[in-house]
Amino acid sequence: MSPSRSALRTKFGYLTDSRTGPKAGFAPRALAAPTRYAPARKAFSPAVVRRSVTTDAASSHAEKSDVPSEDDKPFTVRLSDEAFETYELDPPPYTLETSKKELKQMYYDMVAVRRMEMAADRLYKEKKIRGFCHLSTGQEAVAAGIEHAIEKTDHLITAYRCHGFAMMRGGTVRSIIGELLGRRGGIAYGKGGSMHMFSTGFYGGNGIVGAQVPVGAGIGFANMYLGKPNVTLALYGDGAANQGQVFEAFNLAKLWNIPVIFGCENNKYGMGTSASRSSAMTEYYKRGQYIPGLKINGMDVLAVKAAVQYGKQWCKDGNGPLVYEYVTYRYGGHSMSDPGTTYRTREEIQRMRSTNDPIAGLKQKIIEWGVAEEEELKKIDKEARSHVDEEVAAAEAMPVPDPTPEVLYEDIYVRGSEPQFLRGRIPEENFYYPQRPLDETPPPTQTTP
Repeated sequence: MSPSRSALRTKFGYLTDSRTGPKAGFAPRALAAPTRYAPARKAFSPAVVRRSVTTDAASSHAEKSDVPSEDDKPFTVRLSDEAFETYELDPPPYTLETSKKELKQMYYDMVAVRRMEMAADRLYKEKKIRGFCHLSTGQEAVAAGIEHAIEKTDHLITAYRCHGFAMMRGGTVRSIIGELLGRRGGIAYGKGGSMHMFSTGFYGGNGIVGAQVPVGAGIGFANMYLGKPNVTLALYGDGAANQGQVFEAFNLAKLWNIPVIFGCENNKYGMGTSASRSSAMTEYYKRGQYIPGLKINGMDVLAVKAAVQYGKQWCKDGNGPLVYEYVTYRYGGHSMSDPGTTYRTREEIQRMRSTNDPIAGLKQKIIEWGVAEEEELKKIDKEARSHVDEEVAAAEAMPVPDPTPEVLYEDIYVRGSEPQFLRGRIPEENFYYPQRPLDETPPPTQTTP
């Protein structure tokens, strides 16, 4: 027998439509009898996301007297007690060894990435860059911290907010901006654009939300199968964290104990929607269920490095995968077509810029610890900006490629590994590859011999 309406009302309560009021014949949830179930959120008024991990970019500590005078001599930094939050996992050490040289390099890297993103912003607004363009301004500590924790033999794959990762993995500013401009000298020969950039050890840049996560698990599986002691990092955003293939990748990674670190860059918003409005549980580091997780202050480059170092060793020791959540923030919109102020206040953005900026936070610590004087940092600033500006100018000077049909057939295969020809529908449509390797400006190629 089906339960009566009153029984249902007592047990479950009923939803209220915020636009029309209670549905006819149904009691509002507020008037329903108390239940053991958690109360629903008010429509279109999401609860504040619990973010116990600090986002203070200057939260690490070191005694000035402990910092050696030599640039390459290591010293110990103490991380904030709020740098991490764990799930089924012992926390990483709250101390990190670094050096004056590394800290200055980290600073240079983040300044260069931001300068490059600013150049991309300008070129897009000048309509020199077309199509999609997703910038990572504000999130530089994640890319820089990861790169300083891994080796060139390790592998990384991410989503479409990838320019900083492409640069940190070894791509030049010239090749990245050239790619955005559609030039043959771009990192993907001008065919990938903002979302599809590749270099050695870097597998993109992927345009389909969440699709890179199982690919990352596959890269990790390949390394494990071949007996390589490498770790793979598969990054995705809070918006992608709800995609089904992410959980499928989690399952296989744990089942086969794949050495992969899944990393959610939680910048609070996925394409115009706050995390709390799209996710029933916003503690993304717990999403692996049977996989240990770690939540990280993604605004502190040192906390990121410490966490990834720990994860790399965890994977090398044969302990299987981890799920990381980097708590970070993007200053701009989701993409260039998004002003980024319709779903959050300008005051929120300004507060994060002024109090939690990763570059300003590291700069503050470098000066406090006596790693460098402000004048030296100004020189590093100038050097980074000058280098980026020169590279951007060189990219803009690259010739626009000729729109010939032959371009469509190139780069289907890794250059130098092409077959003799690609077969068309009829012999006259066959495309024959040139005998010499393709370069930035390949010679004219006939479609038939």
